[in-house]
Amino acid sequence: MSTSTALTALLNPAVLYFMLGLGAALARSDLEVPPALSTFFGSFLLMAIGFRGGAELARALANPTLWETLAVAAFLSAGAPFYLYAVARRRFDAANAAALAAAYGSVSAVTFACAQSLLQEVSIPYHDYMNVALAAMEAPAIVTGALIYRHVSTRAEQSSGGRSAGATLSLVRLLATKGSLLLLVGSLAIGLLAGSAGWSAVKPLFGDIFKGILCFFLLDQGLRCGRQLGDLRAAGAAALLFAIAMPLVGAVLGLGLGSLIGLPQGDRFLLTVLAASASYLAVPAAMREAIPKANPGVYVTLPLAITFPFNVIVGLPLYLALASR
Repeated sequence: MSTSTALTALLNPAVLYFMLGLGAALARSDLEVPPALSTFFGSFLLMAIGFRGGAELARALANPTLWETLAVAAFLSAGAPFYLYAVARRRFDAANAAALAAAYGSVSAVTFACAQSLLQEVSIPYHDYMNVALAAMEAPAIVTGALIYRHVSTRAEQSSGGRSAGATLSLVRLLATKGSLLLLVGSLAIGLLAGSAGWSAVKPLFGDIFKGILCFFLLDQGLRCGRQLGDLRAAGAAALLFAIAMPLVGAVLGLGLGSLIGLPQGDRFLLTVLAASASYLAVPAAMREAIPKANPGVYVTLPLAITFPFNVIVGLPLYLALASR
């Protein structure tokens, strides 16, 4: 990747607004985004990503690359918690290690949106059905992380077959009704039914103003990250290293598998970003239900305050450079 492309990545308006929010929080400014607007912006991004992916899916159902991509995406999400747990367990107890494995095996829709914005800035084409890969990677890691914890737990109530099965069914029901996942998958289904004609009708909303809404949302995320940095003091250097090293490991796996199935540059980059991202939206509610002993100050703060800014500022240019080779 050329120097100009790397500079474009860093000067992306969405990234700059994130840095503005981060700087404002560190300077203890009173700048804030009302919570209701923050929720709206997040919902808008999920709707837009899901609908566009569904509309593209309607056009690409006969494309074998689509199904290979979805199979690889689901494999990455379901399999990643195994090595993530093994690494996290060296520093954390079983509950927090499993919650971290679920968070880092799942994906960030916001990081994905930033990656799409970057590809548009540097004029690298990609298939919108990669939005379907995003949906395919959100839930499997959460289920795997919860199952790992149930397997290794020594508590009698969690080791009994009946209780474990009931708890697993409860987790599946929670994921099926989780607002962010339901909105993403539901919008994808609507886009699939509406097809190209439906996308043309909503493009002024979901396409033309998408980047503007992303800027607002990232300003809010920057503020949140800056204000949570203080919570990381107790985590220690090993936890901070985990929050940076694991996305790089995921990126290598995503890049390798994307290259193996012959994805074009733009799609390969997006799969790499998905494998490198970590969830801080879908995971918290699921972990409260599945692993109540886990500390949200660990499995929410690390992905949001460390991994997310690392990916947005450093990771995206790096992953694009790797995908370009």
